[in-house]
Amino acid sequence: MNIHHAQIRLTVNGEGRSLSSSPATRLSDVLREELSLPGTKSGCDAGDCGACTVLVDGEPVCSCLTPVAQMTGKSVRTIEGLQTETLSALQESFLRHGAAQCGICTPGMLIAATALLEDHPKPDRKEVEDALGGVLCRCTGYSKIVEAVCGAHALKERAPAPSAGAAIGSRIERLDGHDKVAGTERYGADDWPAGGLLVRAIRSPHNHAHFRFGDIEAWIARKDGVEAVFTASDIPGENSYSVIPAFADQPALAESCARFAGEAVAIVAGDPEIIRDLDLSDFPVEWDAQTPLMEPAEARDAAAARIHADREGNILIAGKVVTGDADAAMAGAAYTARAEFSTGYVEHAYIEPEAGSAWMDGNVLTIRACTQAPHMDLQDTSRVLGLPNGALRIIPAAAGGGFGSKLDVSLQPLIGLVTLKTGRPCRMVFTRQESMASTTKRHPSIMAATIGADAEGRIQAMRFDGDFNTGAYSSWGPTVAVRVPVHATGPYRTPNYHAVARAVHTHGPVSGAFRGFGVPQAALIQELLYEDIAEAGGFDRLELRRLNALRDGDHSVCGQEMNGAGIAECLDALVPHWKQALEECESSNAASETMKRGVGVASCWYGCGNTGLSNPSTVRLGVTSEGRLKLHQGATDIGQGSNTVITQICADALGVPIDRFELVGPDTALTPDCGKTSASRQTYVTGKAAEKAGAALREQILRFSNRAADARIEIDPGSGVIRVVDDETTLIAVSDMEPNELGYCLSAEETYDPPTVGLDENGQGIPYAVYGYGAQMAVVDVDTALGRVYVRRVVAAHDLGRVINPMLAEGQIEGGIAQGLGMALMEEYLPGRTANLHDYLIPTIGDIPDIETIFIEKPDPEGPSGAKGLGEHALIPTAPAILNAIRHACGARLTRLPALPHRVLAAIRAKETTS
Repeated sequence: MNIHHAQIRLTVNGEGRSLSSSPATRLSDVLREELSLPGTKSGCDAGDCGACTVLVDGEPVCSCLTPVAQMTGKSVRTIEGLQTETLSALQESFLRHGAAQCGICTPGMLIAATALLEDHPKPDRKEVEDALGGVLCRCTGYSKIVEAVCGAHALKERAPAPSAGAAIGSRIERLDGHDKVAGTERYGADDWPAGGLLVRAIRSPHNHAHFRFGDIEAWIARKDGVEAVFTASDIPGENSYSVIPAFADQPALAESCARFAGEAVAIVAGDPEIIRDLDLSDFPVEWDAQTPLMEPAEARDAAAARIHADREGNILIAGKVVTGDADAAMAGAAYTARAEFSTGYVEHAYIEPEAGSAWMDGNVLTIRACTQAPHMDLQDTSRVLGLPNGALRIIPAAAGGGFGSKLDVSLQPLIGLVTLKTGRPCRMVFTRQESMASTTKRHPSIMAATIGADAEGRIQAMRFDGDFNTGAYSSWGPTVAVRVPVHATGPYRTPNYHAVARAVHTHGPVSGAFRGFGVPQAALIQELLYEDIAEAGGFDRLELRRLNALRDGDHSVCGQEMNGAGIAECLDALVPHWKQALEECESSNAASETMKRGVGVASCWYGCGNTGLSNPSTVRLGVTSEGRLKLHQGATDIGQGSNTVITQICADALGVPIDRFELVGPDTALTPDCGKTSASRQTYVTGKAAEKAGAALREQILRFSNRAADARIEIDPGSGVIRVVDDETTLIAVSDMEPNELGYCLSAEETYDPPTVGLDENGQGIPYAVYGYGAQMAVVDVDTALGRVYVRRVVAAHDLGRVINPMLAEGQIEGGIAQGLGMALMEEYLPGRTANLHDYLIPTIGDIPDIETIFIEKPDPEGPSGAKGLGEHALIPTAPAILNAIRHACGARLTRLPALPHRVLAAIRAKETTS
């Protein structure tokens, strides 16, 4: 039903506009939906994230909180209005500094920074932090954003693109960066098919409930605009999925029992104008709430009800690694330490809630949505919808952050079901509350561990036991349970070891992948125990770690011989910073009775890719008859930079400049499977496949031209000719060649699968072909009267094997540190209570310390050009380093995260009591 509203006249980006929206409509919705200006993003609709920031008469405002009625006679400027024919100086600065990663916060940041620069063209860091404090970023760690704003007034001429063979190691701007800073990147909520339906879900308000539906048809008849309602009975395929098919247990729509609060039980589709604000509280569903099992301890009880009737008990799976005799070695240790540690749920808090659309393209169902794993989406959605091969296509939208949660399908089967059943296109956009209630979290953990060392501080043994709350469904629980025991020693020699980790079902939120698959939790207790040993033996804490660092030729607890281990070099790089920090702490603490400064250190290692399982990526490279060079690169770029890094690797392998490439991005109809973007695998695994494809095409071109191996290859798009030059020049006229079935005259397709050996019953084998390493040092101030912690500085040394792109690698480290800081000090998701980004705190631009990055390049024999992964590694050591610094500052031995002020104060009092 259309309702006439009074006209509202305003100016948008210099153009007079007349609107017929309801006066109460959010300005953000008007800009995006009515004026087709989707550069303004909607991340929360509550004024918490700032992604929707626009200028109104030159002042930054949250457009999601601004009713359009207030805009009469006003001038509104959005990101689309920042440029004319070229990017503004500020947008260029963002691009050159690598200040946009996933890009979802970038429009809000640019708008807020524009307002600042118009008043203060040369701001300092404090002014930038104040001006941008209301805009949240989850990817970058803010440092490069500050640099970009401060440096916008003094942009130098852009450096020329690197020559052939010089792409690796260059600070190349993000190849997909222009659209991010221009505001033209298209995210899941930015496209909506004409005439499409809007889809909303009915979700369980209970952690555990049986339910039954009433008269749905009668309800539809009473609701104008509702076209259809679908429940589990309408699903044509198998109503279960999981990221690991063997554990498929999660329904797209619950059938008669909801196992966690937020689980979808039905979907409603209809006219977007009506469905968007339709009150669904009277939907005909009756709930019979049951007593939930929320904690692993009660779920593991032999008398506890089974959360899944077809499983024996509520332990999904247990992982184990055993080598040597931990108990005997512990008994002979000169120093032993024991600890228990617990962590809660951590929310991914990406700024973009889940969103996507579906439509029929002939007989093919096409789904475009935010995802980290298009081919996994294809597998899961085909299973649920009963579609044969070739009947479904997944096109990833730009992802506004992911960090692991967007590996699991969310709305893909739901919008696919609507389009299949109605024949009409549709669209679905989660609210922030829906996103936080229904999507995966970092696994809460309850861990206990013991460690023993000899008189010199050499670690002799370790025992580890951990329960990881995997929630109602399996998701990545099996991966966490298997990965944690492999990594729980940290990157240190541990000759005697016994570790068990369990994924335990509860009625809590589903726990999945979140930057580390359980390793960040395990690192907390392991690094705590190293502090205990150092204190017991009077050892310098950094030196203790250097003494025990894994080195080439050592064997891991899985029996794998280490090759390319760079942790010792990372720790070595911290030595001068450590000595300086210790002196700084001593002088600072002498000057204050209540504000105490401390320094802490922690290390990480992380195996890149799947644990002891096949993990392939396939890359295709081809030259068309016009001479265009196309790289089919299916690794989803969620802000980490795979589009750029993988192209750099391929360019040097082929021997042509990077600017000759055209990217064909992830699309299950166009690109081979490059696997999921997770486990820090894309630079290494897909990069290796790209390196092989580039080398194979180079060999093919040289063989075709009969030129020497070191000949220069020149490809000029549009020329129809490839030039091969050494002592003389050979022309390959691709314009005269017959293209193959893929449309290429010359092409190569290569697959790389890391060489691993599956783990036996004691966890022995070769779980990963490549590991990355890192060590971080944190300096903090602790207000011992209030329990407040201020992180002042972080020095991060990471071994990347070979740094493919230093600018992007810095951004990954800075972003990982920001997330680790949040995990350490503020982030705590409370099921049933946390519903928005106001209650769930993540670091803001003012929380970020000075960060110094040190790159260590110890090439790995397997990685492309020696490269190792980085994504997960950058987060793992941050939280334990901060906790160790708190302990050094004030003696507080924290065993629970986050280190909220009341917990810090309690730990200080506990230390004082025992001293």
